[in-house]
Amino acid sequence: MRKKELALEVIKRLKTEYPDSQCTLDYDDAWKLLVSVRLAAQCTDARVNVVVQDLFARYPSIDALAEATPEEIEPLVRPCGLGNSKARDICACMKMLRDKFDSKVPKDFDALLSLPGVGRKSANLVMGDVFGEPAIVTDTHCIRLSNRIGLVDNEKDPKKVEMALRKIIPPEEGNELCHRLVDHGRAVCTARTKPDCEHCCLFDICKQRI
Repeated sequence: MRKKELALEVIKRLKTEYPDSQCTLDYDDAWKLLVSVRLAAQCTDARVNVVVQDLFARYPSIDALAEATPEEIEPLVRPCGLGNSKARDICACMKMLRDKFDSKVPKDFDALLSLPGVGRKSANLVMGDVFGEPAIVTDTHCIRLSNRIGLVDNEKDPKKVEMALRKIIPPEEGNELCHRLVDHGRAVCTARTKPDCEHCCLFDICKQRI
């Protein structure tokens, strides 16, 4: 099976298996998603969703966070790990949104990448989930499963995986597929325990099982 054909079959089966997949970070505004995805580095989404409740209650807007210092918000974000660096990035990011983008999250991929602490994964997540634009979010689940299934070949670099997937996945399917890969990676094709291949909806087309 060629990679494009494989990709379409994976998309179809995961849609059936996980029809309601979506971002597991809670947010009601684009800037809150930017903050949460920065906090989610080396931290679970579930913990981030708890931590940001106090953070956003104290700093309810871009401008409010832009006025804060890293030292002020670090105690609030410390439970997510890497508190110092995350606090610095969040403060710098909010200041740039205030000063350069009129306190609005830009609907432009390169502009998002210019923000402190925002990489391709974060920018793609915002473009796809907030703005409904074609996006490929290459988190650890996406990279692991794409290699195991055979959508990419022995490629671990996030940008290279993204570029390879863009060639074989219809643009309108990429964002939701990545959310479904996260769900599948948590439930079945796990990283830290043996994958449950016997109950995998991709069992017969997965590269590692052929």
